[in-house]
Amino acid sequence: MDMKIAVIKGDGIGPEIVSEAMKVLDKVCAVCSHSIEYREVLMGGASIDAFGVPLTEETIEACRNSDAVLMGSIGGDTNTSPWYKLEPSKRPEAGLLGIRKALNLFANLRPAYLYKELSQACPLKKEIADKGFDMLIMRELTGGLYFGERKTVTENGIRKAIDTLTYTEEEIRRIAIKAFEIARKRRGSVISVDKANVLDSSRLWRDVVNSVSKDYPDVKLSHMLVDNCAMQLVKDPSQFDVVLTENMFGDILSDEASMITGSIGMLSSASLNDTKFGLYEPSHGSAPDIAGQNIANPIATILSAAMMLRYTFDLDKEADLIEKAVSDVLSEGFRTSDIYTEGTRKLSCSQMGEEIARRIG
Repeated sequence: MDMKIAVIKGDGIGPEIVSEAMKVLDKVCAVCSHSIEYREVLMGGASIDAFGVPLTEETIEACRNSDAVLMGSIGGDTNTSPWYKLEPSKRPEAGLLGIRKALNLFANLRPAYLYKELSQACPLKKEIADKGFDMLIMRELTGGLYFGERKTVTENGIRKAIDTLTYTEEEIRRIAIKAFEIARKRRGSVISVDKANVLDSSRLWRDVVNSVSKDYPDVKLSHMLVDNCAMQLVKDPSQFDVVLTENMFGDILSDEASMITGSIGMLSSASLNDTKFGLYEPSHGSAPDIAGQNIANPIATILSAAMMLRYTFDLDKEADLIEKAVSDVLSEGFRTSDIYTEGTRKLSCSQMGEEIARRIG
């Protein structure tokens, strides 16, 4: 297969971790007889430095003309970087919001997986952590409360703030379809999370999800209220496969799920549109304090590249090779500094990429 990938290395540790992901992708392609054409473009702080804006039309067009986007982390130190003296619309993170809108990236995927080798970092009780978990939070990314009409008014001398939570039937349907399609690639289970006992938007959400599920009889669907889901994530995370939910609930639950893994440096993510196109990036930030020191953990970005192979290119075998290589490296005791414990072997960022690539094939 021939693949065209736009690469946004980003800011801080972004260039380091993306380079290691590209190294691993190149090894997979060499082993499995695929080819990749990379096109590097700028976004975020790097784009501000070069062009004065966090996102250019040239970058958007390069991404549109690619099959997928592989991205590092965006942004810098908000206290010291001159980027944060600019108005909000000109700051690095505005580029991320802009590209999501330009590419219609409405489905956010955040896996949360507990490697047994890292279970001691899990904050849950040992008997819970020992069961392990492997879930994917599917969050609707462009609708709901964050994108609804908002205003602050004064009535009778008292200020009142209003935020509007709105979802259309089509917005719900398209994210539900993504969830069921991805569940077919996993363990065949979707838990849809809402607040249908209170909110009209959640009642519509549940009704549309039920309707979509009829086209996927091979996928088990159940529903869970968001407050119960928050409790179940710490009581028994092993019960979850694909968790489908709206924007604000997904924002909160995906952060909770990431915390119980013990290290955000291990967590990949993807944002998809209604085709196979996706933007793939680590869940963590740009860590400007360690940038350029070759000590960052590239595993989240490498696993994001595996997600790209699986969800954009349907190359499940190749994605499995990367994920197994990561697991093998960890089981053999190799660690970057953020997950290092006594008795393991500490590697640099580039060494970790090399060790993972070496185990593919």
